[in-house]
Order: sequence, then C-alpha cells, then structure tokens
Amino acid sequence: MSDRAAHRAIALFAGHGSPRDSLTETDYSRTWRAIADATPRPKAILAISAHWECKGVLVTRSERPRTIHDFYRFPQEFYDIEYPAPGDPELAYAIEARLEAFRARADLDSWGLDHGSWTVLRWMYPEADIPVLQLSMDVRRSPAEHYAIGRALASLRDEGVMILGSGNVVHNLRVERPRGNEAFPWAQRFDDLVAELVQKGNDEALVACDDLPEADIAMPEKEHYLPLLYVLGARDATERPAIFNRQVLASVSMTCYGFGLPE
Repeated sequence: MSDRAAHRAIALFAGHGSPRDSLTETDYSRTWRAIADATPRPKAILAISAHWECKGVLVTRSERPRTIHDFYRFPQEFYDIEYPAPGDPELAYAIEARLEAFRARADLDSWGLDHGSWTVLRWMYPEADIPVLQLSMDVRRSPAEHYAIGRALASLRDEGVMILGSGNVVHNLRVERPRGNEAFPWAQRFDDLVAELVQKGNDEALVACDDLPEADIAMPEKEHYLPLLYVLGARDATERPAIFNRQVLASVSMTCYGFGLPE
C-alpha cells in the first residue's frame, strides 16, 4: 500500500434503515463503530444523504449545522437526539470550487444534518467533534451525473475528508410488509445483484440502475440508491470493496459498502 493510500480517508455507503434503529445499539451500529475505530480519524466528513434532495447542488456552509429530525409521529426521545458536530465553512468553499462544473453553491442555514447522516455518525463518532457537511442531491440530475459528482469529490479523501453516502440499496415502503422482517425474494435478489456488481467493479451497470432486473420494485424512487453512486465515484480503482451488514429487512436493505478499509 502506498503512503498516499495509507492516509486516505474512507468512502462509506451506509444502509441506515429506520430512525428507530438509531436509539439503541444494534449489530449495524456496532459494525459502524468498529470501522471508525479501525480507520484513521477523518479531518472532516462530507455526507450525501437520501433525505436531502432539491433543485441544485448545495453544500452546507454553517459553522454549527443543526440536527434535523425529519420524521413524524415518533416518541419524543427521538426528537431529543442532538448531534452537535461543527461545520467547516472553508471546506464548503473548497467543495463549491471542486463542483463548479455542476453549478454548486452554498446553503447557509436552510439545512443541517438530517437523520440519514446523524443516525450513522452518532455511532461512528459519538463525540460529535469532527466537522460534518452535507451535500444535496440535485433532483434534475441523471444517475450518471450523480456518479460524476462523486468522481469530482474523490480527491477530498486524500486530504482526510471522509465521504459518507447514506441510503438503502433496496427501499420500498409502498409494499404491504408482512409480520416480521423476512426478506421479499425480489428484494434479496436485487441486493445480491448490486453486491455482485460492486464486487466486480461494474460501475457502468450500477449507474444504469434503471436497467437492472427488478429495479422498478426494489427502488420505486431512486433517492435511497443514489448515495451509493457518489461513494462508487469517490473510490480509487485499486480499492477492493468491503461489504458488510448484509441483511434485507422485508423491503429495505441494510447492506453497506466501504472503500479504503483495512483488509
């Protein structure tokens, strides 16, 4: 491993699941914590969450991004959770410059850290002392453009910035879920296919996600899948994926993908 690779921050796609999983420790959160303990502490974190879509490529520039509780009818204890990580306005400027071709601009205070980010980070870095920024997903962009934005962000990892994509490869809350969490066969097949394609490094097929078998039911909307494309774009071609938290809960996949993790 080169010295550059040894100091490169990780790129991680986390299947974050339900906010209800954030309150108590789970097998998923224990794995996230183990990854944080086994890898160099990042200088900053750039998160791309399924829960921030808008018209435009925006990056948070707040010095103190607020914790967003973007869910409804939950017990009060979930709304009491805070993740008071600092922001990094200077890094926000640098990210805007990197993404000039995509007309990126600053978000001063309309957004903060939504549950796609903090439900993962509060277990990885519970002290909340690492600067965290969020990048929006432009609803007008194609999957190929989302991937290209990830490519444009890749060099940030060499500067110690962790790239965190947070979503779920399979995410369909429209279907009537049975009692328990037994995976729908189509959900398991789609999750297995994506894992196989990531393992093979077939980014072309993953970007052409609408053409994948059973994509229409596995991801009726793509917002939970797209953060994976940012992480794939940000990886180095020499990096082998680490695939973990392999479980499908009915119609939601918790599978995670990491790059730059120790083998």
